Amino acid sequence: MADMLLDTGPFVAFLDRSERNHERCLAFIREFRGRLFTTEAVLTEVVYLLGPSFANQKAALDFIMLGGAELVSLSPALLKQSASLMAKYADTPMDFADATLVALAQERGISCIVTLDRKDFSVYRIGSRKTFTIYPE
Repeated sequence: MADMLLDTGPFVAFLDRSERNHERCLAFIREFRGRLFTTEAVLTEVVYLLGPSFANQKAALDFIMLGGAELVSLSPALLKQSASLMAKYADTPMDFADATLVALAQERGISCIVTLDRKDFSVYRIGSRKTFTIYPE
């Protein structure tokens, strides 16, 4: 059983049929066997990007509530690490949601991520050297 982080892009794409990566992300999520982890910052972005319709937003909340992914709360230590990462990657720049995922990766030792943001997650490092394995391929 693999542990993976879930980023905003694929989370939105598998819920929103109008997204160009919908089928690809939906297939990946359906076939995935393991545990997905995400953060409150990612969930906030997802709900915002799904638009003002509560029906669309509810799908994201239901996915979490039904166990599709474990929602990790930001402890003071994770928040501090996220801020440190945003400063480190200020030239990229790293947004808050990405920072929380990288901080979570460091805390939990997770190096696999489900993201459509290959450009940034190819740059980010877990600790000082470890790279992310990015899905879907």
